[in-house]
Amino acid sequence: MHSVDATTERMIRSVLAYAENRLRLDPVPLDKGERDPAELDLALAGLLGEQGHDPDQVLGAWAALLAPAVISADSPRFLGFIPAAPTKASLLFDMLVSCASIQGISWLEAAGAIHAENQVLRLIADKAGLPPGAGGCFVSGGSAGNLSALAVAREQAKSAGPRPPHQRWRVVVGTDAHSSVASTLRLLEMDALVVPSAEHRLTGRQVLDAVAADGDPGSIAAVVATAGTTNAGIIDDLAGLAAAARELGAWLHVDGAYGGAGLFAPSIRDRYAGIEHADSFVVDPHKWLFAPYDCAALLYREPALARSVHRQQAGYLEVIHGDPREWNPTDYAYHLTRRARGLPLWFSLCVHGTAAYAEAIESALELATHTAAEISSRDYLELICEPQLSVVLFRRRGWRAGDYYRWSEDLLDRQVAFMPPTSWEGETVARFAFLHPQTPVSLVRAILDDMAEP
Repeated sequence: MHSVDATTERMIRSVLAYAENRLRLDPVPLDKGERDPAELDLALAGLLGEQGHDPDQVLGAWAALLAPAVISADSPRFLGFIPAAPTKASLLFDMLVSCASIQGISWLEAAGAIHAENQVLRLIADKAGLPPGAGGCFVSGGSAGNLSALAVAREQAKSAGPRPPHQRWRVVVGTDAHSSVASTLRLLEMDALVVPSAEHRLTGRQVLDAVAADGDPGSIAAVVATAGTTNAGIIDDLAGLAAAARELGAWLHVDGAYGGAGLFAPSIRDRYAGIEHADSFVVDPHKWLFAPYDCAALLYREPALARSVHRQQAGYLEVIHGDPREWNPTDYAYHLTRRARGLPLWFSLCVHGTAAYAEAIESALELATHTAAEISSRDYLELICEPQLSVVLFRRRGWRAGDYYRWSEDLLDRQVAFMPPTSWEGETVARFAFLHPQTPVSLVRAILDDMAEP
């Protein structure tokens, strides 16, 4: 299995040919994700067992049966959830990272890879206005980043004085905070102080009023701000929340998994005022910074605090902790083993330059603004709120939940677009999530015109 023989030679040619064809797709088609498990079991019967099979047969099963059962998130017609649009450069370098078995555990093993990743982290930290000492690591996604950062926040709160045994630390969150934050708090045995906002934008004043009404300000370990909610792309009052966190003596964590990439767009940079005060910050390059899955940048204002929480101790690990000048990504999140997932982004940024990234992000912002105008010009549609980033929420007058779901399924069946509905204040509505810089305006118009049908 580990030698290059005749079978391996043939496999190399076949797999690289498949990869080359996939990379050359322009645009990438959607395909369909759902299949009957029994149908897939029957199609793949006998492939997984004691005896191996010809690699072309296995690759053929993937290409003919499994790949078409995966919706391509990098298609310009993928307009649901938060899409992906990795550059060709990043995809190519991701292949290199995999083929070379490059990991990113410690400086001892991977100084070159880690140094390149740290250059990207420094670039992001500079965009956010974090101090020169800021740093962190790449993790798998926003959920992993939120968990790792809030674990540090909890330990910082503990160091200031323990809570009584019957009480738990709490974290202030808005009603539109990402679902992973609630999951993180359960895992960390902290509670959420949920602060509602009529306009879905958490502000510093709302936080201070809610804490004052609650009557237990000493229990607050952290405040979580969202820089671009997943459902609507709304940016919280970052400056106000930073001031509130300082007044409460709490950690400020900014979840910018989706929207944090807007820091690269000059037209909206002012909307992030206050992010420079964050104690920790997460942004997912596999979303709006055009990197492959899975890639999230986790940054700390004071990395030493994170290292004191996450650094793992074991006899066999002593060798990687010998020099304090060496940067070990394993010390800054809950993980130990990790792939060097920041390298594809580094390569693509070096190849294309940050100006190209800014232009690509601006294109999605422009498309969202144009789409809002198109919606407002149609009497059978209603815009729910003006887009702040690249998400557009709207309703089709007279439709109920079932109408949205049937229409969305039909769009996918016809390979027009993948555009599942969402929920807004208890109502099922339609939602565009733009990210791919090659999504055409003509497609948007065709989708909106399609909704005119009863």
